[in-house]
Amino acid sequence: MRSFSARFDDHWLLGGARTPFVDYCGALAEASPIDMGIKVGRAALDRTGVPSSDIDSVVTACMAQASFDAFVLPRHIGLYSGVPIEVPAILVQRICGSGFEIIRQAADQITLGYASLALAVGTESMSRNPICAFGHRSGFKLGAPVEFKDFLWEALEDPAAKVSMIQTAENLAKRYGITRADVDSFAATSFERALRAQAEGWLAGEIVEVTSERFELAGYEPRGIKLPRKVKVLDRDTHPRPSPVDALAVLRPVYEGGVQTAGNSSALVDGAAAMVVASGAQVRNRGLQALARLRGAAAAGVPPEIMGIGPVPAIHALLARCELKISDIDLFEINEAQGAQTLACARELGLDLDLLNVNGGAIALGHPLAASGVRITLTAARELHRRGGRYAVVSACVGGGQGMALLIENTQA
Repeated sequence: MRSFSARFDDHWLLGGARTPFVDYCGALAEASPIDMGIKVGRAALDRTGVPSSDIDSVVTACMAQASFDAFVLPRHIGLYSGVPIEVPAILVQRICGSGFEIIRQAADQITLGYASLALAVGTESMSRNPICAFGHRSGFKLGAPVEFKDFLWEALEDPAAKVSMIQTAENLAKRYGITRADVDSFAATSFERALRAQAEGWLAGEIVEVTSERFELAGYEPRGIKLPRKVKVLDRDTHPRPSPVDALAVLRPVYEGGVQTAGNSSALVDGAAAMVVASGAQVRNRGLQALARLRGAAAAGVPPEIMGIGPVPAIHALLARCELKISDIDLFEINEAQGAQTLACARELGLDLDLLNVNGGAIALGHPLAASGVRITLTAARELHRRGGRYAVVSACVGGGQGMALLIENTQA
């Protein structure tokens, strides 16, 4: 199967930060993805000790047109994070793989000599996806349907294959013999692991607290985040909750006779995550302690009707490029778009579920599309250090029929 892949030898992830992931229409519902991106961009720079004035490039991702100033999202994230006005910024898109894609593109820019320090920011407001119409620019004809639609709901349909994203998971469930009990069990484990990581304070280590605040930029209008009046601070993910199998089992499937429910699919949340990517020369010259080394990246296409299997060819291409085997990898993360989809990938790859999404996944934590890849990479890199592992593969399926994966290394192992 065709794919593309790259091997990186001296590219480093210095560290990063993310907001709490907050439930759809919750306390971050009024926050622009630009402002959430600014918040994590500033936090990532602060935590890595890299002066904002030294950043050479800003690479951002956001799927939804979630504010009227969405066109300037990459530029404003860079400027209000303190990056010099001369430094350019770009928005990239690979749907659910966008968070991985911005890390890959930052590394490519370093390889090509465009940059030696890059700020990668993925941000998403699922709550602010618009209710919109595309055919009324020339006005409304008498008696014609108005046709305003929910962009977020409509975006779940793939018109090429005439399937929804949930139906693609149902197709995989049938193909791999995955039962409703299998999916509910997997989802319950995701919630258990996330709750444990939250209770232990593990997840707090990557979260930056969000409060109502202003972002100043000399000579320009201030921006900021304003939380609801009764919310003073957001410092933890809101979706993890006790979700035993018996509670999940009573939920109605999305499609009659299917295995996917609201409880075993990824949660709708708002949030942002950022990472600082550096050349080896910068790490050595500055005496920096990097969180992980980026070793490779790969993306691959699959049939749209089984888009959720996309991580499998991407991971195979990645490992082939980096001359490694599944057995060489200490930790796996596959974004939990749907429970059946993740299980199908795990079965096809022959993964040990004890090494997969060990701190919970998107079923429990949520999936703010463009932010998820950065969050997953940050979580996996931190977990490698905690358990003394060397390699982690992080991956996601991509709507339309793609998969993307990165390989990261803990060089202290």
